[in-house]
Amino acid sequence: MNCHKGLEWAKVQAKLEVNTEKLWSLNEMERTGGEPDVVVHDDKTDEYIFYDCSAESPKGRRNVCYDREALESRKEHKPENNAIDMAAAIGIELLTEEQYRELQKLGNFDTKTSSWVKTPSTIRKLGGALFADRRYDHVFVYHNSASYYYGVRGFRGSLRV
Repeated sequence: MNCHKGLEWAKVQAKLEVNTEKLWSLNEMERTGGEPDVVVHDDKTDEYIFYDCSAESPKGRRNVCYDREALESRKEHKPENNAIDMAAAIGIELLTEEQYRELQKLGNFDTKTSSWVKTPSTIRKLGGALFADRRYDHVFVYHNSASYYYGVRGFRGSLRV
């Protein structure tokens, strides 16, 4: 993949060496199947941004509903966890819709799975949440009840260093 095209690894490494807590988050991204890679440098903040670049939604982060409120609203058949809390626990943020579309410019991701994406509060207040995938060589963003979960839906994250 062309994830770090034009980026100097020595500069990324230097940032990681002064932000060692980010190494733990990167390890957790990797441990849960995300295959993190640095994809962009934010010139405004001088930060490098890592995304989960696994071909499919990370295996260790699937079968989860959107957030704690959705998890607690389920009366039965609750999943073990939710995307927002899992992301916070490993120190990452869910990809936004915009970030998800940027990721898809680097390759074909989520052709068999789907990933929760950060949902605007206006949608979430109404009980919904957004997820995305790639089908028919096109990126789709859909909605679902935030409490729904599926074995093939997880979440992708980003980490700023």
